[in-house]
Amino acid sequence: MTAVRPERRGGALRRPALLVAAVLLLTAFLVLAQTAPGWATVSTPDAPDAPVDPTIPPSGVTIDINGVDGTPSASILTLLGITVLSIAPALLLMMSSFTKIFVVLAMTRNALSLATIPPNQVLAGLALFLSLFIMWPVLMDINTVAVTPYIEGDITFQQAFELAQPPLRDWMLAYTREEDLALMSRVASEPNPADAAEVPLYTLIPAFMLSELRAAFIIGFVIFVPFLVIDLVVSAALMSMGMMMLPPVIISLPFKILLFILVDGWGIIIRSLLESYGGVG
Repeated sequence: MTAVRPERRGGALRRPALLVAAVLLLTAFLVLAQTAPGWATVSTPDAPDAPVDPTIPPSGVTIDINGVDGTPSASILTLLGITVLSIAPALLLMMSSFTKIFVVLAMTRNALSLATIPPNQVLAGLALFLSLFIMWPVLMDINTVAVTPYIEGDITFQQAFELAQPPLRDWMLAYTREEDLALMSRVASEPNPADAAEVPLYTLIPAFMLSELRAAFIIGFVIFVPFLVIDLVVSAALMSMGMMMLPPVIISLPFKILLFILVDGWGIIIRSLLESYGGVG
């Protein structure tokens, strides 16, 4: 039996491998031959644009608070809302009935000889909601003539600011004394205004606050009188009995609270405050 030589067997194994490699090379050559025109094509670049002369930037900075269609943008409305919230306490104190109501309520608490009852938060909350109740028609007028048209894009911010002043100005003038207006006009070295439309806000606001404080102290004095009578009667009774070391407020406080409850004191005070502004509006 003839043995197979190792070199022959190795050559027989290499022939199929060479054949497969030749087939793969031929296939790759055919693929490259078919795709060569596509990737070998050179595209012609576009012609460059003509140079543009440089423009001079504007000297100042301008800010347009209106959008494309005339309505204010959301960012501007957010900024205005934050601004109003930041100055709301000052506006509430200076241009509403809050100051008068809060002073009257605080003087009522002192007349009852109660230092912290009701607390300041309760008095401020009551004064706030009473102020909203009194000034609700004025706020609705401002919303109708200024805020809503501005949000809808019918008017600009400057026009909205000018349209919002007359309702508030008329309301403040109705409760401002002429003497206080004349005082502020003299301090500002300005002539007395001919009519209400010529009164500037920087003169009207402090004059309005002076008038409100004067009216609040008048109401507070009237509230103090009956409680003062109770204190005098209790003090005289204690002195007649020789109990001079006993503080009269300890004895008079229950009688004050009882009298305040019997006459419905809070109702009378709130009704008087509302009637001083014509009920509402």
